[in-house]
Amino acid sequence: MAWIVGALILLLGAATTAPANDDPPLMPPPTAPSAESRYTDGLALAKASDWRGAEQAHREAIRLKAAFPEAWNGLGHALRKQSLYDESVRAYREALRLRPDYPQALEYLGEAYVQMGRLEDARAILVRLQPLDPVEAAELAEAIRKASAPR
Repeated sequence: MAWIVGALILLLGAATTAPANDDPPLMPPPTAPSAESRYTDGLALAKASDWRGAEQAHREAIRLKAAFPEAWNGLGHALRKQSLYDESVRAYREALRLRPDYPQALEYLGEAYVQMGRLEDARAILVRLQPLDPVEAAELAEAIRKASAPR
């Protein structure tokens, strides 16, 4: 009989300490965005032609991870699309300092030079780009050709 009373006490005690089924689940604390996630956000914003938003996202990615050539290149692209050419050139140069043979950064730098009217600088970039990526080189060559054509 004593063991029955003990079992009842244990069962009643367990019932009062069990969590209620209607308690909300615990949510993990929010995590801070990573440099990579902000870079990805910047790409999405650029795809939507939100150049100011892309600029901000890439700047945040760089703040989180300064040695991130893709983010520097994305920043340069967003700045160039806002006609902020001097700033875009600085961003492309930083991308290339971090990754010297980065074809897209070279092509974008060449495009910036074309838009700035610096065709000789664009041609020098084209010479450097041609052995690295023929497709990117063809895009830059076409931009140079169009800018050089008589109007």
